Amino acid sequence: MLADAKPIREQRGDVRDALSGVLPASSGPVVLRGLVAHWPMVAAARESVQAAVAYLQGFERREAPPVVATVAAPEIGGRVFYNGDLSGFNFRQERIPLRTVLDTLLKYAEHPSPPMIYVASTTIETWLPGFHDANGLALEGRDPLASIWIGNRTRIAAHQDVPDNIACVVAGRRRVTLFPPDQLRNLYIGPLDFTPAGQAVSLVDFSAPDLERFPRFAEAMRHAQVAELEPGDAVLIPSMWWHHMEGLEPFNVLVNYWWRDAPDWMDTPMNVLMYALMTLRDLPPHERETWRDVFRHYVFEAGADTAAHIPEQARRVLSPLDEGRARDLRARLLKRINR
Repeated sequence: MLADAKPIREQRGDVRDALSGVLPASSGPVVLRGLVAHWPMVAAARESVQAAVAYLQGFERREAPPVVATVAAPEIGGRVFYNGDLSGFNFRQERIPLRTVLDTLLKYAEHPSPPMIYVASTTIETWLPGFHDANGLALEGRDPLASIWIGNRTRIAAHQDVPDNIACVVAGRRRVTLFPPDQLRNLYIGPLDFTPAGQAVSLVDFSAPDLERFPRFAEAMRHAQVAELEPGDAVLIPSMWWHHMEGLEPFNVLVNYWWRDAPDWMDTPMNVLMYALMTLRDLPPHERETWRDVFRHYVFEAGADTAAHIPEQARRVLSPLDEGRARDLRARLLKRINR
C-alpha cells in the first residue's frame, strides 16, 4: 500500500536558489536533493560509518551532560511505539554519554539484529559545539533551532510538529512519508497527553497496516507522499504536515531546523486544544455550536471589522497582540486557571 504513495515534489540546484524557491513553506513539502551534499559530515558518512562516528566525536563537548537515548530490544523492529494495551511504551530511556552512544552504534553496525538505539532531537550547540559552524544552513534571516538525530534502524510513527522543518540526511538513508494536515481523521491518532516522544502519533503500523481495525487509513494513503533521502538530501516539512520517518541503515544521522513564522512570544496552539478539551468538548451540543460561532468570529474569521466598533484605545485583547499584551494576557489566564 505504501508503494502506491506518490513521490514528494523535488527541487534541485544551488543551495541559495533552492531555499529561496521553497520558503516560506506554505506551498507544501519538497525534497531538496543535494542541499547539504557539500557538508564535511556528509563526506565523512559517505566514506564509512567509522569516519562518520569519528567526525562527530571530534566535536563532542566532554563536560556535556548525558544525552537521552531511547533503547529497545531487537524484536520491536525499530518501531518506537506503545506496548500492547497502550498503558506504556515498548522502549526505555537511558541517560548515556554521547560518545558511548556513538561507540555502541559503531559496535553493532555489522550486527544482523542489533538492539535499537536512538537519540532524538538533541541540541547541536549543547553537545557538539562547532559542528554547526562547519555544517550550517542559512535560512534567510530566520533563527531556527538546530537539532541532531542519531540512531540505527528506527521507525517513528506519523506525527505533526507546529514549526516548519527542514530535515537534512547527513548519514545513512531515510524514508519520509507525508500526509496533509487534513488527514487527521484517517490516521487514527492515539492519546494526546501520553505519547512516545511528545507529539500524538498514528496508531497504524505502516509496515503492515491493519485495514480491518483502521479502515480509513486506505483513504489516508490516497493522499500520501513519499521519498527516500540519501546523505546530502533534505526535505521541507511544512507546519502540521503528518510525517512518518524511517532510518534505513545501521547508522543514520539527521540534522533538522525548526522555525515558526510567528513571534517568539506566541504560545503553541496545542495549549488551546488541551484547554478546549477541558472547557468545550463536553458541553451540550447547542452550547458547543454557540462557541464554534464565537471562535469563528474572534479567531478564525477575525478581520478589521471585528473590533471596529470599539474605540481603538479600548480594544485591549482585541487589538493586535505584541509581546507586552501577550505577557499580560498569559498572566491573566494563569490566574484564572489556578484559582
